[in-house]
Amino acid sequence: MKHYDCVVIGTGPAGQKGAIQAAKLGKRVAIIEKNQVLGGAQINTGTIPSKALREAVLHLTGNQRGLFGESSRPRKDITIAELVSFSQRVIRHEWAVIRDQFDRNDIDLIWGKARFTGPHEVAVEGPNGEERLSADRFLVAVGTKPARPDSVPFNARTIFTSDEVLKLNHLPKTMIVVGGGVIGTEYACIMATLGVQVTLVEGRDRVLGFLDLEIADAFQYFMRQQGITLRLGEKVERICEVDFMNGTQHHLVQAQLESGKTLRAQTLLYAVGRQGVCQDIGLGNVGIEFDDRERLQVNEWYQTNVEHVYAAGDVIGFPALASTSMEQGRRAICHAFGCTDVTNYNTSLFPYGIYAVPEISMVGKTEEQLTFEGIPYEAGIANYREIARGQLLGDELGMLKMLIHQETHKILGVHVIGTGATELVHIGQAVMALGGDAEFFVNNVFNFPTLAECYKVAAYNGLNKLNHVYGGKCEVLTVS
Repeated sequence: MKHYDCVVIGTGPAGQKGAIQAAKLGKRVAIIEKNQVLGGAQINTGTIPSKALREAVLHLTGNQRGLFGESSRPRKDITIAELVSFSQRVIRHEWAVIRDQFDRNDIDLIWGKARFTGPHEVAVEGPNGEERLSADRFLVAVGTKPARPDSVPFNARTIFTSDEVLKLNHLPKTMIVVGGGVIGTEYACIMATLGVQVTLVEGRDRVLGFLDLEIADAFQYFMRQQGITLRLGEKVERICEVDFMNGTQHHLVQAQLESGKTLRAQTLLYAVGRQGVCQDIGLGNVGIEFDDRERLQVNEWYQTNVEHVYAAGDVIGFPALASTSMEQGRRAICHAFGCTDVTNYNTSLFPYGIYAVPEISMVGKTEEQLTFEGIPYEAGIANYREIARGQLLGDELGMLKMLIHQETHKILGVHVIGTGATELVHIGQAVMALGGDAEFFVNNVFNFPTLAECYKVAAYNGLNKLNHVYGGKCEVLTVS
């Protein structure tokens, strides 16, 4: 039996960064992967495929033409094969990068399905039989998979989850998307950009409920402008395939809503929640508990209820983003091996990025949160149409909103919708982490023309509003 200082289960973003961090600390590390490819959902079915698909779609459809206008003619005959080919090229490159990182850091990569057989031991069922490993510390980073309720007749052809999108053999003309979270909205926008007639069903009264309300409203407007039909506040009661006669007989997917509405389309993407896989890895043999969605509970150091077993990434729930998972994995290992020299960590400053069309990103508080918490603020707005770079990009609808404390002028939140939003947000994140205020942006010099100028415009806008509140003395008049 091989013994390691640390064994990591799963090669997704949390597992990758956790294993590399342990190796950097001089530990002997093994990482286990049950699939035949590296990277977990991040590389193979989630983050990278959806983003690669988005970029391919925007390029091939001519959706980002900028000053070239109609002279950049969009393609009308895009095939799934072309989109998949582009995605696979990116995915293969990422496989190579991850494998090279493991090799350079002397991390043992073990293929097979891991299962705890005791507090410090795992059995790995691999292509060459069973292998047993022992370790002082473990990091569980097994991720999640799309929820697949028994009531939904999945067939991977017409009724499918996000894992099967790239396996479609043709582009449908119509699609129902069930779920208005990140995955559902991203794919709805991608498909609509391709000319697919999309209907999105969401049980809440708006999509992406964690967004600032103004940004969410703007995004829903953009979705409708793309031709997406939004059925908000609606729940799906039943999904089935039906024979439809309209001159010729063909199969359609039918979604019956609780309100009595009937929706029909050629395909249906089910994107409501994700499910853990903890039941398959023998956690009961270690005494580790998980909830009904097979997610693990951890403390602030990412320890489970068994102190030498840590967990990070999607398996511990929200926010379940590749970016946050990477940092969670690294943090967990730092704590596991007593590395306390870890600074600049504030979960309230985790950025969120949605790669829809258009992009959306945010960091810090929303207006609704600040109002609920009784924090006085002002909003500074910069519209892309005011920025020369926005004109060059042909994006006149984008917007950056900066939330400024009324008294201290500290930055409380940054919300961006439009081209480059997921890049632009990091300027605000850095300034917030260092305790900066709105005056920093007024006094800073930005390259011209850039979208970064939005920060200066938004700061001026917010501070100009505040001048009416704090710019002079105000005598309160009473009427007797």
